[in-house]
Amino acid sequence: MRNTVKGVDWERGKRKMRVVPKDKVSFSCNQKNGANYQVDDGEVFWVETDDCYSGQIQDEKTRRPDIDISIMDCAVGPIAVKGAMPGDTLCVEILAIDLVDHGVMVTSKGLGVLGDRITEPDTKIIPIHDGFAWFSDTIRLPLTPMVGVCGIAPKAGLDIHCAVPGTHGSNMDTKMVKVGSRLYLPVEKEGADLAVGDIHACMGDGELSGTGIETAGRICLRTTVYKDRPVHGPVIETKNDLYFLGTAVTLKEAIKIAVAETVEFIEKKRSLNFQDAYRFLRATCDIQISQVVNDLVTVRCHLPKFDTGIETL
Repeated sequence: MRNTVKGVDWERGKRKMRVVPKDKVSFSCNQKNGANYQVDDGEVFWVETDDCYSGQIQDEKTRRPDIDISIMDCAVGPIAVKGAMPGDTLCVEILAIDLVDHGVMVTSKGLGVLGDRITEPDTKIIPIHDGFAWFSDTIRLPLTPMVGVCGIAPKAGLDIHCAVPGTHGSNMDTKMVKVGSRLYLPVEKEGADLAVGDIHACMGDGELSGTGIETAGRICLRTTVYKDRPVHGPVIETKNDLYFLGTAVTLKEAIKIAVAETVEFIEKKRSLNFQDAYRFLRATCDIQISQVVNDLVTVRCHLPKFDTGIETL
């Protein structure tokens, strides 16, 4: 794997890191799954993953209707994190992403926002090398790798397919889950039961055609358990920004969730009452769309840290 994107401190010294292989996967997030792997709090490790099609598409003759849909959208794991307990917050830091030498993009009837205009399925294999995804001989796209699925066990009694996003994370298809970012998730089960996968070499907001450039590879992660940073749903932190995610059936409902989480955070962080925190949000924040092609849609409320005097979550 030569297509590597690294963060500044992705490798601590030269010690050998654990590699979690891709042979044990989950198809749903729940509290009944037993952990297939275990890592320490603060450990840096690699996770190998197939693409979202579980490696079933290797040439352009294979179309989406030809594959076994039942084994799509799985995630490697569950990975128990030592010390994680209900009520804690799990921070998953993306330190590096390795990509294989090609990606896959498909079109199929009903897939994406213009799927009703597709009459015949089609597959495109996209070479990946030298820092670019080669869409054609004359069109190259800079690699912007991200992790589509990153989630943990949800609340007791829930059994949610890995393809479905929620307060536990999972298939958020959010391009900000990238090298250098930290994803915070609310822990509901001892060990948290992390599961990751669905690497995209490139993807724009919305995932409008139903896929990004889907690819296999491996992800370098650091998992940290926090006892004093409570969150109610996914929050992403980058060097300069915070993103509060909301997932629901409609865009309006998802936006309301993301905005409510952001306002509550501003109230606490800036010691403001609700009215002023709501005004503060209007002056500083943006709504951004993560994906609109899954059964539930995901949006994020963007809060710039430095413009607002906020340094960290």
